[in-house]
Parts: sequence; structure tokens; C-alpha cells
Amino acid sequence: MSVDSVTADSVSGPGAIADTNQHYDLDPDIFGQFLDPLRKYSAGRYLSEHDTLEQAQRNKLRFVADRLGLRGGERLLDIGCGWGSLILYMAAELRCETLGVSPAPRQHGYIAEQAAARGVADLVRTRVGHFERLDLPARGFDAVTMLGSIVHMPDLDEVFRRARAVLRRDGRLYVSESCFRNAAIRARFDDRAGTDFVRDDIFGWGDLRPLSDLVTAAENAGFSMISVDDLTEDYHRTIEDWIANVEANAATIDAHGAGTAQRLRRYLEIANAGWGYTTKHYALVCRNGR
Repeated sequence: MSVDSVTADSVSGPGAIADTNQHYDLDPDIFGQFLDPLRKYSAGRYLSEHDTLEQAQRNKLRFVADRLGLRGGERLLDIGCGWGSLILYMAAELRCETLGVSPAPRQHGYIAEQAAARGVADLVRTRVGHFERLDLPARGFDAVTMLGSIVHMPDLDEVFRRARAVLRRDGRLYVSESCFRNAAIRARFDDRAGTDFVRDDIFGWGDLRPLSDLVTAAENAGFSMISVDDLTEDYHRTIEDWIANVEANAATIDAHGAGTAQRLRRYLEIANAGWGYTTKHYALVCRNGR
């Protein structure tokens, strides 16, 4: 597989795009201690009370493939590819030609190793950088995915416009994201101490919006809506499993820095505290109809 890079200017402040996100550039081993073996860092999909975290994450990847209408051999772009769980899965299971984009350099080396180990190096490529700044082929993809990444992108209109530009006609976009329940809730809770801790101390920057903001930006870009799924309960259970893994592996996590496990647990507990009251988690699917 190939890893390409693009240089992004380091900037700061509200709405700015930094070179990378401080949380995702932690040592890869930390994530291996609390995520599932695929290192998928977003909501799973629990189909029974007995599903393990790994089963839930595999269920979710199949769910994404179904929502996108993938049958095999498609060209897929994953924006904010993380540790590569989605592109590695779609390459291995459906022989999709995949491209993952992420500004976090450490993630790309891990994906390259995994692609080689799984025999899909010919189907998996990554690029280091921000989607908003990359030069990508017009209508070059059959499907585009953003799982938990749009929260770190300041300009919704630009993101959806560019996503539509790289999709072929009738191609689909899948976006899953945590959202404030509505604009009034956002106004009340956006500057609370817990929100500030997660946004600034953990990630460096992020902007939780209501679902209506995502839909408006998608429609303004020319997309038509296909479906919206409420995955709030799935994400709540996913984070409960992550917290259990943090507790079980706290000593190993803290070997990377004293207090790392405690900070990680605090972040996860804050994220789980508001489900259904202040926040929801949705999967939005759009079609490029023209």
C-alpha cells in the first residue's frame, strides 16, 4: 500500500485546522488497550445483549456497507480513517479500492502494517492531511464515509461540497456523528466545564452540532437524504465497553504517562453522561443524485 502526505499549516483558535489532533497522535498502543482488535474508534452496533465489543464493531461495519449499497469492488474514500478499521474491512471483505485520509501521521504506519498482514496492500491507500486541503479526483469515488470525524472539521459547507464533488453520480455519503439534541441544548451546554475538557484538553478542537446543521449543510451542497438512524444506545454501550477496558488495562496505559488512564476514563464518562439528554448519535446517509 502507499502512504502519501500533504502539508497543512499549524493554526489555532476557533474554527482553525491544526496539523493533526493531539488525541489521535497518542501512542498507538494506548488505543490497542481499550478499543476492539480492529481498533475501530466509533459506535458499534449491538444486535443482541450478548454481543462483545468486537462483534458490535463488525456489525457496524456491515451496517455501513449496507447503507452505502456496497456489493464489491467499489472505490471508497474514508475521511478521518483513524486506525483503518473501515478501509481494511471493506478491502478484505468486499475487495473495495480504498483511500483513507487522516492528519495523524502515526495512524498511517499502523494501517500500512495491517494492510500488508491481511493481504490487502494493493487495495488500501492512505494520505496524510486534511480532506479540505487534499487534491482528489472529481467523481472519483463510489462512496464516501465520515465516522466521527466531521466534529473536527470547522467548515461544514465546504466539507459537504467537497464530498459531493468527489462522488460519482448516485454515489452515497455516510456520516455518523455525535450531535447536540438541538440548538437550544447546544447554547446551554457548549461552554460547560465537561464540554471544554473533552474539546480542548482531550482533542484540541471540536464542534458538536445539532443534526439539523448537518442536514442543512448536506442539502445546501446538493445531496438528497436517504436515511437517518439513531445509534445513541449503541454508542452508550460501546463507551461502557471502552471504559471497562480502560479499567482492566490502566497500568499498561499509565506506562505511557502517569494519569493517562484517569484522563481517558474521565473523557469517556463525560461523553457517556449526556446521551439522550444533551446529545444523540446519528448515522446520516446522503445520495449525490446529479
